[in-house]
Amino acid sequence: MYSDIFKLISEFDKIVLARHVGVDPDAMASTMALKDSILLTFPEKKVYSVGSGSNRFNYFGKLDKVDDMMGALLIVLDTPDIRRIDGVTLGDFSKVVKIDHHPFVEKFGDVEHIDDTASSASELVLELINETDLLMDKNIASKLYLGIVSDTNRFMFNNSTGNTFRKVARMIDEYHLEIDKLYEPLYLRPMSEVRLEGYIGLHLSLTENGVGYIKLTKEILDEFGVDSAAPGNMINNFNYINEAIVWIFFTEDVKNNNIRVSARSRGPIINTTLANFNGGGHKYASGARIAKMENSEEVIKALDSLCFEYKKNNESGDMIDKD
Repeated sequence: MYSDIFKLISEFDKIVLARHVGVDPDAMASTMALKDSILLTFPEKKVYSVGSGSNRFNYFGKLDKVDDMMGALLIVLDTPDIRRIDGVTLGDFSKVVKIDHHPFVEKFGDVEHIDDTASSASELVLELINETDLLMDKNIASKLYLGIVSDTNRFMFNNSTGNTFRKVARMIDEYHLEIDKLYEPLYLRPMSEVRLEGYIGLHLSLTENGVGYIKLTKEILDEFGVDSAAPGNMINNFNYINEAIVWIFFTEDVKNNNIRVSARSRGPIINTTLANFNGGGHKYASGARIAKMENSEEVIKALDSLCFEYKKNNESGDMIDKD
């Protein structure tokens, strides 16, 4: 499959890279690293990475504005379905490639490589480079490392396999990555976000069956001086609340006129439930978009029912095996 993707990259002079709405570090890292790798290998090509950005992720590189995409090759990363692709229309392109590590939702690419056992889209881009004649340097390796680190929560999730560690170790050795310096832009935060995290901890509500949730309005975000992307970047920090087996943030996004939903789980499979609310993702890490904050009650109720069933079937309270 990687040879088929490389063949298409070789054939097209114009290539556009896209990923999902609500950009996160893995989506940014995988697209920007692949862009850099293609340009390093084929300097004469025109390669663009598109979509709405976030100031928080500027260290990955500058996103592109493209007026004419007609006839180009589109590579979509880290996105399982058409409606979540950011910044492009599929009909503008001659060929479409999908590279993704989410569970399969729908086919939209001429060539698709889907591996939901991979830790991240960044790990799949690393494989693509390792298995083809695409080139890599320290800058590209650094971006891929940060993408993998982010989506595995510093290798604490069960999506970190032996293969993940072996590939990352090889990359660290070969490109002499300075891990402590790489972590700084990913984990350094302004005091405004630290204070917001404290606010979330103080105001997180809990349902009877173990759903922790908070509703963050524009007024709350403005009070702390943060944007709507900030809460989603800190949701993994609430992984070890004993009473919560699912936790969910509802964040008002004025720019896109909707409510961002970020959810995590320590047991119940949540992506199928969130698929009913214009969302989806991984079994234990998912997101969604809802029209109004009032709709959050429906999401909470659905997840609370899910937690009730989960607790009934796992009376010992032990987490399920997520392998």
